[in-house]
Amino acid sequence: MSTTILVDDSDAIGRITLNRPEVLNALDVEMANAFLAACRRLVQAPQVRVIVVQGSGRAFMAGGDIAAMRADPENVADQLISAMHAGLQLLANGPAPVIASLQGAVAGAGVSLALAADFAVAAEDVRFNLAYANIGASCDLGASWSLPRVVGLRRALEIAMLCPTIDARQAADWGMVNEVVPAGALATTVDSLAQRLASGPTIALGEIRKLLRNSQHTPFEQQLDAERAAFLHCAATADFAEGTQAFVDKRKARFAGR
Repeated sequence: MSTTILVDDSDAIGRITLNRPEVLNALDVEMANAFLAACRRLVQAPQVRVIVVQGSGRAFMAGGDIAAMRADPENVADQLISAMHAGLQLLANGPAPVIASLQGAVAGAGVSLALAADFAVAAEDVRFNLAYANIGASCDLGASWSLPRVVGLRRALEIAMLCPTIDARQAADWGMVNEVVPAGALATTVDSLAQRLASGPTIALGEIRKLLRNSQHTPFEQQLDAERAAFLHCAATADFAEGTQAFVDKRKARFAGR
């Protein structure tokens, strides 16, 4: 297996670590293929109830590997995008919530990947730049879908077309991240959030994220039907039985993710 992506599925918190720190985790074809393999592995692991995506070294991801793309632009770009898009679809369609743990440079595909997560926690040193337009490219990895939903259309156009550098506090104000913490507290903050999600009702959380992600392009009547189907799915789970019994017993529920 490639060492450009490290995978941990040993417990309820699955981890994908971008591991090209010498180039700020810039994305090349090997790394994109390894990312897809990691997503397949984690979504098939029954014990994994939340997934953390993080970067090794001093950056999350500084975008695509420009040198690799210059050598064979269309072929390399197609391989990068195909693998990353397939991986993101697996994560989006699975029940496990996804957390992006962000530090240092978050540029290009790194911004797109962070936006694709359900939660994002940023260290104070984070600097975002969507950057695609700076190299004469349009965005990928779902940024054109995620960004306007997070910040609104006019702000999204500014971010995508003018490529401003955005610090962590501004990103929080615009809704691009959930929380900003000192760099030394990033790992513990992300772990605490991951533990909280991993101890929750996994199937219900998966239905909630699917409903919310689909809501902006689903007619109201269809959304009501989807809510009914999702609730009935949850009602048949062991976690629903535990949650309702815990409510009656006036105690904290102990969810097993089933």
